[in-house]
Amino acid sequence: MNEKQIIDKINDFLIDEFEVEAEEISPDANLRETLDLDSLDYIDLVVVIENNFGFKVEAEDFKDIHTFEDFYRYILARIQANQEA
Repeated sequence: MNEKQIIDKINDFLIDEFEVEAEEISPDANLRETLDLDSLDYIDLVVVIENNFGFKVEAEDFKDIHTFEDFYRYILARIQANQEA
């Protein structure tokens, strides 16, 4: 998968799982506010990431994720690291 396909996949599962409109998702939008995430939603988000991309997510991974762009970069970096391993 290329970067655009991965971002499209991310957006698709965010729209499905968190019932957000596609128009609300933009790279500079705040992830937590746009998805209206609470602590239980973060657990759901971790499970969805792990199921879709096959890597383990730690709670501290989210401390530097504020925007959708941050989220995309995190997932892309983890996918790349797994492919190189």
